[in-house]
Amino acid sequence: MSVLTHTTTQEPSETTTGWVHACPKHRLEPGIGLAVLLPDGHQVALFTTRDHHLYAVDNLDPHTGATVISRGIVGDRAGEPTVASPMLKHVFSLTTGQSLDTPDVRLNTWPVRVDGENVQIATTPHPTQNASDPAQSTTRAEQGTP
Repeated sequence: MSVLTHTTTQEPSETTTGWVHACPKHRLEPGIGLAVLLPDGHQVALFTTRDHHLYAVDNLDPHTGATVISRGIVGDRAGEPTVASPMLKHVFSLTTGQSLDTPDVRLNTWPVRVDGENVQIATTPHPTQNASDPAQSTTRAEQGTP
């Protein structure tokens, strides 16, 4: 498994977010994930789909606690881009992180952008869609029930 680590850059904005250079754009292959280690220790799985959309989700499988989502099977379910964990084949939406098999489980999603020839990932994930629900903001592995 490839894990890339790079330095953080700052971008001026209303909510200052750091960005990590993940890899050169040409290094990504459609349907093949890449694990990226963020400065705070989070692992993020970076994907590009056949239609050239970029997605980044947590690399930690919430059902097993293994950092394997970047090795998952990319596909779609009714037009929704997905990744299936290689461990137990649970399927997650790449756009929302929501498990399509277990309603109370989700992966964090991370902003992704292209800067010149480089793909960058934000150092802060997107806010969860239901942050008031503790099951939505932590994984089972983080809750101690892998």
